[in-house]
Amino acid sequence: MENAAAVLELGILLLAAVGLGWLARRIGLPAVVGYLALGLIVSPFTPGFAADRHQVGLLADVGVVLLLFEVGIEVDILRLRREQHSLFWAAPLQILLTTLLAGAAVLAAGVEPIAAATLGLCVAMSSSVVVVNIVRSRRRTTDPATEEALLGWSILQDVTGVALAMAFLAALDARARPLPLALAGLGLFILIAVVVAWLLPRAAWHVREQHDLFLITSVGSGLAIAGVGAVVFSVPLALAAFVGGLAISEGPTTREIRLRLLPFRDLLAVLFFVGIGMLLDPALLLRGLPWLALFLLLIVVTKSGVAFLLARLSGLPRPLQLATSLGQIGEFSFVLASTLLAAGAIADHVYVALVAAVAISIGASAVLARSAGRRPNVARDGRLEPTG
Repeated sequence: MENAAAVLELGILLLAAVGLGWLARRIGLPAVVGYLALGLIVSPFTPGFAADRHQVGLLADVGVVLLLFEVGIEVDILRLRREQHSLFWAAPLQILLTTLLAGAAVLAAGVEPIAAATLGLCVAMSSSVVVVNIVRSRRRTTDPATEEALLGWSILQDVTGVALAMAFLAALDARARPLPLALAGLGLFILIAVVVAWLLPRAAWHVREQHDLFLITSVGSGLAIAGVGAVVFSVPLALAAFVGGLAISEGPTTREIRLRLLPFRDLLAVLFFVGIGMLLDPALLLRGLPWLALFLLLIVVTKSGVAFLLARLSGLPRPLQLATSLGQIGEFSFVLASTLLAAGAIADHVYVALVAAVAISIGASAVLARSAGRRPNVARDGRLEPTG
C-alpha cells in the first residue's frame, strides 16, 4: 500500500489533464496548452498542492521516448521524395537559416558558440505533436494540400534537426571527452539502431498473432534503444528514440507497431507536457524575461518569416498558414535545452525562459494558424465538420 498515494496522485493528474485539455479546446486552444497549465498549477513554485516531480518526470520521459520513436517510424523519406519534391530543399533550408540567424542573435546576447548554435536549433524546430493537432483538429481550417505540406515539412524538420543536434551535442560532449571519441560513439549507436531496426520487424512478425507479446515487443524496443543511446553513448533519450524509429523501414509490421504504440504515446505524452509546466519557476522566469522576449521574437519573426518566404518560393499552398503553423517550439527544443542545462552550458533563467516560450508559442501558433485559413473546416465528404 506504500505506493497507493502515488497511484492516486497520478490518477488525479490525468483526470485534471482531461478537464483542462477540454477547457483549452473549448476556447480555441490545443489541449497541450491545458496540460502545460496543469503543470504550472501543481508545480512546487505555485501555492497549493505540489505533485511529485520525480514520478511525473519518469513517466514523462517514457512518454516522450514513445512519442518520438513512433514519429521516427512514421517518417517515410522515399515517399516524401516522390510526392513533395520542393519540401526536400525548403524544410532543411529553413532549419539551417533559422539556426544560423537565431544562433547568431543568442551568441550576441552572450552565450558560448556551441550552446548558442543549439539554442538556435531549438528555435528552428517545431513540435510534431502541435503540427499533428493542427492538421487533425475538427476545428482546423487547413485544406488537404496544406496538411500534406505541413506534415512533410515537420518530418523533414525533425530529420534535419536531429542530424544537426547530434553534431552539436557531440561538440558539446567534446568538452568532457575527445571529439573523435564522441563522434565514434554516435556512429556506433546509429549502427546499433540500424541493426535493431532490421531485427525488430522480423521479431515482431513471429509474435504478430499473440497480441500481448507483439505489444510488449513494440513498447520494449522503443524504450530499450533509447536507453542504450542515453546510457552507453550519452545521446539524449528523445533523440535516441527518434533515431531508432527513423532507422525502421516502412512495412505492414512496422505500421502495426505504430498503431500499438499510439495509445501509450498519447497517454504518457500528456504527462510530458504537464512536466514541462512544472518547470516554470516564476522567480527564474522574472529574471529571464528578456530571454523570453528574444526567443518569442526569433520564433515569430525569424523562424516564421523564413518559413513563409521559402514556402512562397517553393510554390507550396497557403504559405502564411504553413508559416504560422510552424511558428512554435516543442518537444525537441525542450530536450535540447535540458541537455544544455545539464551540461552547465546555459543558466537556469535562460532555460526557464525557453520552457515558457514553448508554452506561449504553442498556444499562439494554434490560434494564428486557424485564423490564417481562408476557408471553413470542411470534411472530406464535403460536409461541415462539428466544432466541438
